[in-house]
Amino acid sequence: MSSPFLPPPIIHHGRGDLPVLLSVPHSGRDYPDWLLDLATQGFRSLSSLEDPFVDRLVWRAMQHGVGAVIARTPRAAVDCNRAENEIDPSVVEGGSARPLTARARGGLGIVPGRTQQHGYLWRRPIRRHDLEKRLDAAHRPYHQAVEDQLELILQRFGCALLLDCHSMPPPPAGTPPIVFGDCHGRTAADWLTREAEAVAAHEGFAAQANEPFAGGYVVERHGAPGRNVHAIQVEIDRRCYLDERLREPADGFDDVARLLEALTVELGSSLLRRQFAVAAE
Repeated sequence: MSSPFLPPPIIHHGRGDLPVLLSVPHSGRDYPDWLLDLATQGFRSLSSLEDPFVDRLVWRAMQHGVGAVIARTPRAAVDCNRAENEIDPSVVEGGSARPLTARARGGLGIVPGRTQQHGYLWRRPIRRHDLEKRLDAAHRPYHQAVEDQLELILQRFGCALLLDCHSMPPPPAGTPPIVFGDCHGRTAADWLTREAEAVAAHEGFAAQANEPFAGGYVVERHGAPGRNVHAIQVEIDRRCYLDERLREPADGFDDVARLLEALTVELGSSLLRRQFAVAAE
C-alpha cells in the first residue's frame, strides 16, 4: 500500500533575540491508517519508537522567541534523525547495496524495522518508490526547514546553535539522566558542550557528553562549527518526566522543561557574547 499522505513538520520561526533553533524529530504522533495497517502489532508497537511528549517539553524555551522545527510524521514512517542511505534491506525492497550502518543493522534505519520489545514491525517490506514518497513528504522538508532556519539565524546574529531534543529509555546503570552529543567535537565547539553540562548541573541534572549517545544525523548534517553553526543533541532519561509506565507526563515534567529553557537561554546568550567579543576585536 502506498503512502497517500504524511504531514510535514511544524515550523516556528524565530522572533526573539537568541541565536537558537530547537529540533524535535522523534515526537510525531500523526499515525495514518495505512501505516497502522502495515504494522504486525498495531499502534502500540509503532508508538514505542516515539520520544514521548518532547515536543511539549520545549514550550518554556519557545516562550523566549526561539525557532523550532517539530516533526508531525511518526518516526515509524520515516526517521528524520537518519540519513537517507541508512536503509535496512529487510524493510525496503532493493535497499542500499552499501554496508549497513550500525543503526540500520540494529533495526533503526531510515524506516525502523524492529524493536527489542516488539520484534519485526512490518507485515511486508515497502517498495523503494514508497520510501521516496515518505522522504519527499516528511524527511526532506524537515531538513530543509532546519537548514533554512539556521541560515536565517546565522545571517542575523553571525552564529547559530541547534539543540536537537530527544528522550531515551532508562539507560545503563551509571549513565546520568542527561547526555549531550556533539559527535566528539565535530558538530559544536567543546566549550559550548562543557557549558551545557554546567547548565544541567545548575538545574539539578547530572550530565555527560557523547556516551552512550554521541549524536545522530540531525546534528551530523547541520552542525558546522567552522561556520559558527553549532549543533548539540540532548538526550533526556524518560524517567525524569514520565510516570512509572513511561507513558504519561509526571511531576518532573516542568523541571525538564525548565532545563531545556535554561539551555536555550544560557547557551544562546554565551554564544552571542563570544560573537560580539570577536566582532569587537
